[in-house]
Amino acid sequence: MIGAHTDSPTLRVKPVSKKQSEGFIQVGVETYGGGLWHTWFDRDLGIAGRVMVKTEEGNFVQKLVKIARPILRIPTLAIHLDRQETFTFNKETQLFPIAGLVAAELNRTGEAPEPTAPDRSDTPNTPSDESFAPLKAPRERHHPYIIELIANEAEVRSSSIVDFELILFDTQPACIGGLNSELIFSARLDNLGMSYCSVTSLINSLNSPSALDNERCIRLISLFDNEEIGSTTAQGADSNLLPSIIRRLSVIGSGSDQTDPAYEQTLATSFLISADMAHSVNPNYAAKYENDHRPEMNKGTVIKINANARYATNSPGIALIQEVARRAKVPLQLFVVRNDSSCGSTIGPMLAASLGTRTLDLGNPQLSMHSIRETGGVYDVGYGVQLFESFFEHFGELEGKIFVD
Repeated sequence: MIGAHTDSPTLRVKPVSKKQSEGFIQVGVETYGGGLWHTWFDRDLGIAGRVMVKTEEGNFVQKLVKIARPILRIPTLAIHLDRQETFTFNKETQLFPIAGLVAAELNRTGEAPEPTAPDRSDTPNTPSDESFAPLKAPRERHHPYIIELIANEAEVRSSSIVDFELILFDTQPACIGGLNSELIFSARLDNLGMSYCSVTSLINSLNSPSALDNERCIRLISLFDNEEIGSTTAQGADSNLLPSIIRRLSVIGSGSDQTDPAYEQTLATSFLISADMAHSVNPNYAAKYENDHRPEMNKGTVIKINANARYATNSPGIALIQEVARRAKVPLQLFVVRNDSSCGSTIGPMLAASLGTRTLDLGNPQLSMHSIRETGGVYDVGYGVQLFESFFEHFGELEGKIFVD
């Protein structure tokens, strides 16, 4: 099995996002995960996500939308007005993006500025059943033009939008960079980079018509959401999702009942690779890395090790993945953090604990993790795909050759 996550730190539109100040239209946003939020300033931002729509039949359906043009931007303050040596800001009051000018929106709609409505909170109100709404309509909670853009993208009427979950993203596309085109400049490499390697390797491992002729194992990948906020959601790695799937797979065709030990036997003979991007050495901050464990870009996937079990890697796992890599002819690297440094974690330890399955943490090296714009190595993508492909193809054979008392 290979497990990875698909989410990244981002900004999410608040349930009531309609704001304006000093002649600017603004959008209220909420931080998701532990992002390097200063990198979100002065970027061209679009919005994307899920919209819930009410159909003419009275059903509620999901629509996915992506407004790829830059409609938002978080402006920095000119250095002339605040000569601070360290860029600091308040995430609640100074991280709101601007979406345009109030005057321009009034010109577009031909409307006059809205007068301040009188407070009628003490006035009795007994609406009819048809007109009663528990919440304000989306056009009241959010800027109407943004609702129109979302409706156009979803190809529905704006009045049919009930609610949405929308996040901001950098509209600049990923690209290949470096003097010799050896680098990838992109958003969300953590962790779409390893998600891509997982999916591609699984597909590639089945290219041959006879790929599964003598296969006694199930090849499985699991891509989770919400790793950046702890994984304790229905779609996160700390949920019952993967255990329930494995339980059902373990008794397929056996006619077994719930007392059959097939599930426990499956866990005992399985192996999980927790695939999450790793840290490349940063030449400007080399002292932050342990002297003998400084992964380099385009020199192979990184095995992550931590004595305090922030990563799930152990020696039997290293023996297995090293043999897998040898057969694929791809390099590997080792990483531990300094003793005086904090250490991140992954879905590996929590899945190892909940499943009792042998687990190893690894990932391709990258720079600027959790920035809006990250940097990876072109060749490491190929190394990761080949490593995982070899893992799927050879695990069934190698599993029986590793003995631990």
